[in-house]
Amino acid sequence: MALIKQIRQRTGLLIGVIAGGLILFLLGGDLLSPNSTLLSSSQNIVGEIAGEDITYEEYIARVEEFKVANQQRTGRVPSEVEMYSIREQAWQSMIVERVFKEEYEKLGLTISDAELVDMVQGKNIVPELRQQLVNPQTGQFDKSQLVSFLQSLETADPAQQAYWNQQERLFADSRLRIKYDNMLATSEFATQAEAKEEYKAANTIADASILFVPFYAVADADVTVSESEMQAYLTKNKSKFKSGNAASLEYVSFSIQPSGIDSAEVISHINELTNELRAAENDSLFVLRNSEGQAPFMTIRAGDELPANLINNVSDIQAGQTYGPFITANSTYVSYKISDQYEGTPRLRASHILFSTEGMDDASKAVVKAQAETVLAEVQADGNFEIAARQYGQDGTAQTGGDLGWFAKEDFVAEFATASYAAKSTGVLPNVVETEYGYHIIKVTEMPKTTYTKVATLELELVASDATRNEAFRKADSFAANAGNRNEFTENATTENYRILQANNVDANARNINNLQNAREVIRWTFSDDTSTGEVSTVYELDNAYVVATLVSKRDEGDVKLADVKEQIEAQVRNEKKAEVIKSKLAGKASLEEMKAVYPNEASLNEIPDLKLSANVIPGVGFAPRAIGAVFGVNQGQLTQPIREDVGVIVAKLNALTPAAEIGDYSAYQGQLTQNASQRTTYSVMMALQDLAGVKDYRYKFF
Repeated sequence: MALIKQIRQRTGLLIGVIAGGLILFLLGGDLLSPNSTLLSSSQNIVGEIAGEDITYEEYIARVEEFKVANQQRTGRVPSEVEMYSIREQAWQSMIVERVFKEEYEKLGLTISDAELVDMVQGKNIVPELRQQLVNPQTGQFDKSQLVSFLQSLETADPAQQAYWNQQERLFADSRLRIKYDNMLATSEFATQAEAKEEYKAANTIADASILFVPFYAVADADVTVSESEMQAYLTKNKSKFKSGNAASLEYVSFSIQPSGIDSAEVISHINELTNELRAAENDSLFVLRNSEGQAPFMTIRAGDELPANLINNVSDIQAGQTYGPFITANSTYVSYKISDQYEGTPRLRASHILFSTEGMDDASKAVVKAQAETVLAEVQADGNFEIAARQYGQDGTAQTGGDLGWFAKEDFVAEFATASYAAKSTGVLPNVVETEYGYHIIKVTEMPKTTYTKVATLELELVASDATRNEAFRKADSFAANAGNRNEFTENATTENYRILQANNVDANARNINNLQNAREVIRWTFSDDTSTGEVSTVYELDNAYVVATLVSKRDEGDVKLADVKEQIEAQVRNEKKAEVIKSKLAGKASLEEMKAVYPNEASLNEIPDLKLSANVIPGVGFAPRAIGAVFGVNQGQLTQPIREDVGVIVAKLNALTPAAEIGDYSAYQGQLTQNASQRTTYSVMMALQDLAGVKDYRYKFF
């Protein structure tokens, strides 16, 4: 509670409700009823992190802690689909806690109370708070809502107090991770030499003739693949086939998609409701009672986009009018009523490049200002503002080209807002702007807009009726009851003309099976210790189908056996042998035309006048990086050796080579290389730390 008191003691208390979107890595899940067998002393380990066992009870305690926070934020109990995300991020929070804590300590990364206060009530209020706390009447960020919450918190119930205390910790943890990631991202640097090579690769062009012989030019019957050859290939390429726990299964799906009758009923219903909405006096109350959408009534602020389904179907939108119904990509029907349009607080869109001066003396600030003015001159000359923002920007907007989105004048520090709103047209402002944070190069990307729109949205889902669902379940239940093993499963499916679908190498942590969404219960059954090969499941209800499955095979984590990947390896070995056949038949031929004559119907010979050294794909052929490299490795007029790619065998002739012209400035390529490396670094380090920590995940046995 110390931070609450500190916030209250500060003048100008301006903070908002904690937004769940800020919990970057730390959301949490559900409290499941323990199962006595499942939670016995030898079977309650859900994973291992950095050599430490994570018990079911410990994990569930963390999950429940954050589930409460999620409910406080949303005002409802999370759905099962949402619970998957919550559980996953709860697990990630435990990894971060154990794996990154030591890294933070090594680097001396901390979060002060002043920083935490600034995140919710200072000059750097996080964007998620601004988006969450919008007054529905004005469409503006409303800082008074959390003020009221905090003023009543000390007398609130313990759950609310615990919720706020949790947010304090989550803010600190999230900001620590942001600091760590930013340090990694800004540590990347590309040299001028690297930039020059990147430029040459992108601008060196070859005129080449490409002969492509696909593998199907050699019939499968002409190549034999033995068991020993496949085993030798697997032994040589073990690293390609390592995997976690996986299984293969077959299943029959009984669709519960809406019928034509169901669709007609929904259309009739939404037409009736649309007519009622058109005449309604209280639009917000009407859609709140009748719409199945998540945001039935909203104020679209100046500059923000109206709903896509509305602007895609209506060219001239007028206040007071009702439009629809329209069918959406999500198989729903939607109608809109423009309840009101009014002029409100102006909002403009801008980008910036920040050169930070926080904590600097006047002499150091002068150096930074000179650098900012130099970059401003470069941007004004070449127009590459976004590239410069990625290269020089020193805040979180750098990775998005400096984009700040739409904002009202009062949302930003005074000097910045005044300069932006003084612009008479879009473009880069002529001078750098100084604020307490440093020097800014500002680009106004959209002039101020003032029109706010209140939209009532009426949305109905197209779902299967009870009659449709009952009929599908009757068929699935009958099929499952009469299939005692895999043989009967196959025989009965054939007799009833049901299609048997295969799902191979399904990961134990997967959520989906092929195109079946949210099939977690089927996968849990598959990996249960009680499920044996050849067993047939009961009926499982998924989003749009009932499913009955049979287990074909199951393997534990580690190196795979040949039987698990035989089809993949057989195809690889067969293609290798086909490549040798093709190469032998092309040997001795002096020209590409002679080579094509060997396979006149299957081979293709194409002219590629603009093949770039940086390319990975040959037009009309496909992914062929080795062949492209070979083209640039021969002299003009020469042929490459036959090269095996994944798509077939390629022989190329270099007709002409146009080297990249020398340029005086490679900074744009240098910035792009640095940016690309920065985007990869945080993920790569995260994966490396997890790998070094030996993270093992057994949650698939429980959820």
